[in-house]
Amino acid sequence: MSQTKVKKLTPEQAALIPVYRQKWRARSLSTGPINRSQAAETIKSAYSAIGLKAPEIIFVDRPDEAADLILSRFDNPSSELRSQFETKLRSQLEKQVRGYLRSQLESELQSELQTQRSARLYTQLQTQLSEAQRQHLAGEIGSQLLPQEVIDERSGDIYWQTLGREQFSHCIQPELWAACGGLLDFCISVLNLPHSYGRNWIVFQSIVRDCGWIYPYDKVCIVCSKPIALSVDSNHRLHAEGTPAVQFADGVSIYAYHGVILPEWYGRLHPHQWQSKWVLKEQNAEVRRALIQGITYDRICQELAVTKLDSWQEYTLLSIEFDDDFDNTGNPKPVYLLKMTCPSTGHIHALRVPPNVRSSSRASLTAKQAIRWVNWDIDPAEFSVQT
Repeated sequence: MSQTKVKKLTPEQAALIPVYRQKWRARSLSTGPINRSQAAETIKSAYSAIGLKAPEIIFVDRPDEAADLILSRFDNPSSELRSQFETKLRSQLEKQVRGYLRSQLESELQSELQTQRSARLYTQLQTQLSEAQRQHLAGEIGSQLLPQEVIDERSGDIYWQTLGREQFSHCIQPELWAACGGLLDFCISVLNLPHSYGRNWIVFQSIVRDCGWIYPYDKVCIVCSKPIALSVDSNHRLHAEGTPAVQFADGVSIYAYHGVILPEWYGRLHPHQWQSKWVLKEQNAEVRRALIQGITYDRICQELAVTKLDSWQEYTLLSIEFDDDFDNTGNPKPVYLLKMTCPSTGHIHALRVPPNVRSSSRASLTAKQAIRWVNWDIDPAEFSVQT
């Protein structure tokens, strides 16, 4: 068997990169009920690959149900099986296949096929679902503690560290495996790179295709269903407008706008229905920025009370008392908006401008200075055509 490393793709091979990228992107976003009989066979094969007997397999609808089971069945929720699965079914295969690629080609293929955006999605899902699980566990644990223990925050921290976090650190998330699946699939299927883990590669693909999150223990394995809805934007951030970005069959939902997790009262409404006045009341800076992005400054400058500071032709410089940031005193700083009104259509467009673009000779920002900043330091007086 040749050990020569591949250093360049043929045109035919390069043309297949988008195909494999899309294939594994779709797998990372797959939703709907899982085929439990197929998932059970996958789990049995995975356990066999690391030298263990088939476990009792329990299916649940979502991660917090898995938390309940783990809490009720195990005194110590720790499990080392995840690392064994990672090593046997993923890491060894990756290492062997990449050993046949020249470093430059490996870097290029990794950039094209090992979808880091999928890994980012995994991180978001883990963060949001773990927070929901943490809150669920806090209630369950609190109900089992004596009153004085409930009051003692340190006790809660200890229980959370030993129960909540342990569960996620020992959980297999197929979304993360899918992030490197495209590279492996391309190398094995298109480049025909040799490897000695044929059966394990089949199990790898089955875990991504057939299972939701997996909590493996020596004699018991808990498998979650996949969400029935999973929506992301072009940057692989959780995103949906007026509907849940993540939803499970029993109705448990996560609302998000371009990666920012929203309270349900915002998320269930389309951004066109969001009200500008909400920006003034929202205390969470990240959510406030999402509201501003969805509502747009165009609407905000028309719907909220603003102060007119200056004007030049069809441009008006406005200020409004809210901001994403606060100074050291905790007081909000004004936001400066440059409103542009199209003379022919009356359409209004607004852009935010920083307060520090004014010249040193002037005490306050002017409309011309704001226009100059928007137009890459071109003096507005030099415009031959106003837009």
